[in-house]
This record gives sequence, C-alpha cells and structure tokens, in this order.
Amino acid sequence: MDGSGLPETRSTCPYCGVGCGVLLRPDGQGGLAVRGDPDHPANQGRLCSKGTALGQTVGLEQRLLHPQINGQRAPWDTALDLVADKFKSAIATHGPDSVAFYVSGQLLTEDYYVANKLMKGFIGSANIDTNSRLCMASTVVGHKRAFGADTVPGTYEDLDTADLVVLVGSNLAWCHPVLHQRLLAAKAKRGTRIIVVDPRRTATCEGADLHLPLAAGSDVALFNHLLAQIAQEGRIDADYLRHVEGFSAALATAQADDVAAIGLSREQIEAFCRLWIDTPKVVTVFSQGVNQSTSGSDKVNAILNCHLATGRIGTKGCGPFSVTGQPNAMGGREVGGLANTLASHLEIENADHRAAVQDFWDAPAMPEKAGLKAVELFQAVADQQIKALWIIHTNPAVSMPDADAVRDAIAQCDFTVVSDITARTDTAQLADVLLPATAWAEKSGTVTNSDRTISRQRAVLAAPGEARPDWQILCAVGQRMGWEQAFAYPSPAEIFKEHAALSGVAGALGRDFDISGLHELTDDAYDALPPTRWPVSKSKTGGRFFKDGGFFHPDGKARMLPVTARAPAAAVTAEHPFVLNTGRNRDQWHTMTRTALSPRLSAHLAEPYVDIHPQDAKHLGVSAADLVALDNATGRAILRARLTEAQQPGTLFAPIHWTGQTAPTARIDALVPAATDPFSGQPESKAAPVSAKRFTAAWYGFAISQTEMTPKAAYWAQVRTDAGWRSELAGRTPVTDWEGEARLLFGLEDAELQMLQDVSKGTARLAFSENGVLKAALFISPHPVAVMRDYLATLPGSEATATLTGRAPVGRVDPGPTICACFGVGLNTIATAIENGNLLTVEAIGEALQAGTNCGACRPELTALLPQTSNLQAAE
Repeated sequence: MDGSGLPETRSTCPYCGVGCGVLLRPDGQGGLAVRGDPDHPANQGRLCSKGTALGQTVGLEQRLLHPQINGQRAPWDTALDLVADKFKSAIATHGPDSVAFYVSGQLLTEDYYVANKLMKGFIGSANIDTNSRLCMASTVVGHKRAFGADTVPGTYEDLDTADLVVLVGSNLAWCHPVLHQRLLAAKAKRGTRIIVVDPRRTATCEGADLHLPLAAGSDVALFNHLLAQIAQEGRIDADYLRHVEGFSAALATAQADDVAAIGLSREQIEAFCRLWIDTPKVVTVFSQGVNQSTSGSDKVNAILNCHLATGRIGTKGCGPFSVTGQPNAMGGREVGGLANTLASHLEIENADHRAAVQDFWDAPAMPEKAGLKAVELFQAVADQQIKALWIIHTNPAVSMPDADAVRDAIAQCDFTVVSDITARTDTAQLADVLLPATAWAEKSGTVTNSDRTISRQRAVLAAPGEARPDWQILCAVGQRMGWEQAFAYPSPAEIFKEHAALSGVAGALGRDFDISGLHELTDDAYDALPPTRWPVSKSKTGGRFFKDGGFFHPDGKARMLPVTARAPAAAVTAEHPFVLNTGRNRDQWHTMTRTALSPRLSAHLAEPYVDIHPQDAKHLGVSAADLVALDNATGRAILRARLTEAQQPGTLFAPIHWTGQTAPTARIDALVPAATDPFSGQPESKAAPVSAKRFTAAWYGFAISQTEMTPKAAYWAQVRTDAGWRSELAGRTPVTDWEGEARLLFGLEDAELQMLQDVSKGTARLAFSENGVLKAALFISPHPVAVMRDYLATLPGSEATATLTGRAPVGRVDPGPTICACFGVGLNTIATAIENGNLLTVEAIGEALQAGTNCGACRPELTALLPQTSNLQAAE
C-alpha cells in the first residue's frame, strides 16, 4: 500500500512559534507526505524548509522504543514504579522541593497541563520549569509588568496592515521564515517599511529599508531615546495615557539615558525616530535578541513604553509583538509551565489565585512561592539539593548556559529520568531511567502559537514500539504516587476540557486567559477543533487586546516603567576580547534530534561555524575554512571560520545546534556564562566574552561513508546525506597508519582498499569498496581539504570509480553546496542557470529552478549570487 488513497490529516508543524498548519498523508510504510495547509490562518499554505522536510524526520532509526533502566530494557510497569518510588522517597526524606521537572515547548498543552498539575498541585512544589525560560521568559515579565498579565496584544494580521514593522533582535528570515515572507508580501503589496535592529547584518535585512547595527545590549538606550523624542515632538497620545500609569517617571529616566551607548550614528538614530514617530501604524516585533539578556525584561518594557505612550497598541496594524521560538511556548505559559506562574495566567504568590486553583484541582498542597528557574534549578542539582529530576523532551546538557557544568550536575544527580523520542542525546545518556515518548505525527493534542491561536496536532502515524504519549506517562506516575483519581484521564480531550474549565475560574478572577467557551466540547468537536484564537468565552472572543485600555492590573491601567540601559553582565577583557553572539541556523532546530535526520536540511550548512569579521580574522591569522578555537572561563569550542562583513569587528556569531552526537567541540552553550536577568531568570546568550585563535592541526580530513562513522579526532562534525554520512575532521597528533585509522573510522575491517599517499606532502586518499561498490572514502591533507564535498557525498553506494580524484568526472554535474533546502538546489546549479539563462533577478531564478519560491529564506543568498556571477562573467 503506497498511501496515495489515504486522506490527508490536518495538523500543526512542530518547529517554531509561527504555528503553521500542515496536511499530512502517510505512505503506508511509515513515511509521510507533508504540505502546508492553505486554510490555516498562520501560514496560508506556506512552509519553511524545516516544515517542508518533516517527512524525512519520522523514521525509526534513532528512536527510543522501550523503557530502559541503567541502559537495559525494562517493562513499563517496572520503570514507572521506580520513577514513582524514587520521587516519593525523595519527597518523604527531603521535602517536595527536593524534586524537579524540566520540561519543554515541544510538549502539547495537554502534556504540559498534567505536568504542572502533578508538580504544583499534588507534589506541592513549584520546581517545574521549561526550556522556554531560555526563549521568552523576559517577555513574560515585561508583559506582566506593563499589562498586568502575560498578554500578546496583537495578531499576525497586523503584519499585513502595518505601515512600519520594526524587527528587534529577530532574524525573522531564518527563525520565522513564513512570517518574514508574509511581511515581504505586505511590503510588495502596500509598501510596508521595514527596520531591522540587530548587531549583525542577517538574512532578514534583505528587503529592509533601514538596518541599525546597534551595540550589543543597547536596545533600552535606543527605545529610551525614541520615547524622549516622542515627548519632545509632542507626539504623546494624551487621551490614551488615561489608561496608563508611570509615564512621567519612565520619560524622566529615558531622557537621562546615554545615547552614546547605542553605538549608532546620529543620522541612523534620527532616521529610526523619524520613521517610527511619523508612521502611526507601527508593529514592533521582538525576539531572542531582546529576551536573551541580563536586561531582557527592561528591553521589553522599553519597547512597550513607546507603544503605550503613543496609544499604538490593540488596533489594526499597531502594537508590540513577541514571536516565540517553540511550537508550544505559549501553551506552556497558559498552563503555568514556568516555575513562577500558575495555570491560566494565575500567580503563585497571590493567595486568591492559589486557593482558586487548589480548590478546582482538589489538590492536597500548593506552593506559596516561585520555584527554581532553569539556571537556578540546575545549580541546585549540582549542589545536590535536587534528589530526583525528570527531564522531558529537552536536552539541557547541550542547550543550557554553562553547559559543561549542567552536564556534570545531571550526571551526579541521585536519580534522573528522561522522557524523549531518542536515547541519542547528551542528556539521555546521563539518565538512570529512559521513557520512550511518542513523537510529532504520533501525538494528539493542542498547541498555541505566538498570536494566541490554538491549533490541533493530530496523530497520523501509529506509536512505534512501546512509546506512549507524555500525558499518559505523567498520569501513570501520578497515580502510582497515590493520586489515582486526579490523574485518571481517558484521553487528551478530557485534559483539554479541564484546562478550559479552569481558565473560566481565571476569567472570573479578571484574568486575560479564558477559553471556558471550549470546556464542554464533545470528543468529536475536540477532534475537529479548527484553529481558534483565544480568548473564547461567553463575553470575549479572540482578537486584539487593549485598544480601549482594559489592562489586568487591579486599577485596569497599564504601567510604563523607568528602565535604564545596562551593559551585558560580562565585559570583554584583554584575555577575552571578543563578544560571542549565539543563535540559530536556517535549516536546523534546537539540538538537531529531528532535523539532523534530514539529509536535505543538513546540506545547507553541514558543519558548525563561527562568523568573524575579515579585519579580526586578519589580526588572528585566520583564513576562510580554517578552524578557530574559542575559549573562556566556562568552556571551549572549535569551529570552522566563516569570514563575513555581516559581523561587526570585535564580535563573533556561532549557531547553537551541534551536540556531543554531531560535533562534540561545537557545544556552543558551554561558552555561555550562567548570568541571568534578575527578573525573568533568562540567560544572557548573546554576549559571552571569549578569546579566539587559529586552531593548528597536524592534519585535516573529509570523509564519506554509507554508514555512520565513529570519529576520534580532536575536531569532527558529522551529518547525514542522501547516500549515507559525511564528516569533517582534524587532529593535533600526526598519523602514520592512515589505513588503520580509516578502517577504525568506518568499521571496515575487510573491505577492499584503494589508496594514494604522499608522505612528504602529508596527503592521503583512501577509498573502501565491496564488490565494486563504494562503502567509504577519506581525504587527508595538512591544510583544509580541497575536494568537491557535495559531489563526493553522493557517491557511497555507487560504483567505486575515480573516487580518489576528489572531483566530478567529465559530464557529471556537481550541484555544489545546497542554497535552497526546500527544493535541494545547489550553488553550482544556480550559478550555471544564472550564466546560461542570463537570469537577472531572484524571481527569474525561481521560475527557472524553483529556488526561493517556497519559504524564501534563501532569497538573500540568491540576491548575493546575482552580482557575483555577473562579475565572473565580466571578468571572463
């Protein structure tokens, strides 16, 4: 059965907070066809490269299929009994605060709800935090301080109708490509102006009218200056200020702030202020560049101050807009997944709120104070205050700041249980108990996107092996701990309805989150639930907030806060003179447990890298493709150098995705100090002082193989290809027996070998075959290896002919590095089409090759190729 006759199932993409709708059709053999849902309001049929490649990530090759105890397969009952007993024992001996959950925006709302209920209502501790703490906790604080609740005021439709969109600390083109294309469509249709505020020149700057490369951490100073200018020019909305407290103090502080700290020219600052002030319909979109800072909460409030002072909030095409990084970061906020909140946007430290939730749950105990936020939580693990730890669908041994210390803390914890879809993460390998959870496409429940739209995620593939939904696993432990009735849910629909009913209690207490209109859904209605933006109640329906005030502070007014610009917590020094910024790649996701399964997604940037300004590279003696060692007090990394003027001198950028499984020396969060915002607890991931120097290797290597390799080199990075695997390697110690080394690398003891070696030059080329079919090849040089990598990566499994040349034979086209991941179009293919077809625009490239016509995230690279190719033609 090929699945072609099966109906499509509507579901939701599991990546970023855009919350794109997808249509899924199984192929009958465990595979999946994926396309964008044209009827979903978030994406209207568009998908980014990651969403387009979802079908390549549902295989079972690396799946955890059975419970394990100490690395050995165990029955579910045995594993669940052990988890329950260990948690009960720790609580009985050391109290409820001796246990903790660390959960994830990958959970569905129903899973999140059960985890929060179990920890806060029945164990009686607030020690449940989420990896969303690393993503948007500063926005939560900013919203609550200004609005009285964690409320996103606007909707995606505001991007369609704004006259000016300011993107602050957001590489929207790579991190939320569907929204970026929506914005560019608005620009093309109605002339929307775009400002990008970011220290780096990113892909998002394509199509922008103004790029402001401000100094790292100076966002508060920029928006304070804007507020002062708004007041100086008499552009305050006095009528709207009737709904606002704190204007005078906020303005006085803003006027006193240091404009010089912004690091921009007077002309740049004036251009920004003119556009913002003179354009009434403004949306300010902000993301991790704002949040991931020791002053992240103040940055958020500096932005909100400007919108409140001008009344540019809650109306069509106006407002501040936080875009979240994970598919259900918002759902986690709604159920109280953070250590300092309760379900339905209620507050732990509010006695009335605690009593309301406790009564609703009929819970035996409720914490009276906030629990440990993520960084504090793992410090408590290291200090042995936490005796039992449950980590669900996240990889803190890689993703937390000071990641080496976090890894060591988990390793020595008395008892650690990990629920995940794979045992092949740095964190899972530290667990005492591993519990196999269902993955995306096997899960049923809901998620909430960045504009408050609740969407159904529907199971379309059967759960493999013994994998179970997270809500079932959590409920089974809760029941074993003695709370059988409280966790006797028959289905996710029942959990959702309870969640909706509790939100009605919150609504009655005057809170923003209220979906009580959904609490009587039948199971069929839940299953068919269309995308629905909250609130949903008898008195409220989804839309914008705060057009006419109605804030959630007791007096109904908003608060403007006096905030002052602060430099990053750690300053550069002579020993560590560079500022390291971290972030995402276009085609990878978090720690690659899913995206690394896709050859298409791994073809764009197949190796971890560090972006360096050419001026700094020259000073360091670093050339393009050299390896660079970064170092500071918390960790060390080795990465491939990319020279680019997109970086400011003195700054570096590196992606966060690589792990001990894919590139051990590129665990970049090992370099991020555990400094946090004092209000939100969010780490400062954008400004780590580091040293940088050229990594001197005795040899460099490039390898291809039909099967996964086992590198032992000082540096290595490995990714999947359509034909197998490819790996970059480098070592400090000279090797005399390359055949022996290669056979160990590939696990090929008896394969036939072709070898070319020049000992005097330090080069070696080895190809292994069986029955004339290429199994693996290794290329060695004392310098970064110059071979046609992308062509060679296609060869394993084919006839072993002329492999050792490292070049494509005459008549065989080398597509080059992938530029368009959506359609798998390579650099050489594009350059040839430009030259032969006389293509002059990105649109013409799209017509010829499809490149750039789906998510559009590759359009900046296509734009850059046009003049490069033209210059080559002119030179010839």
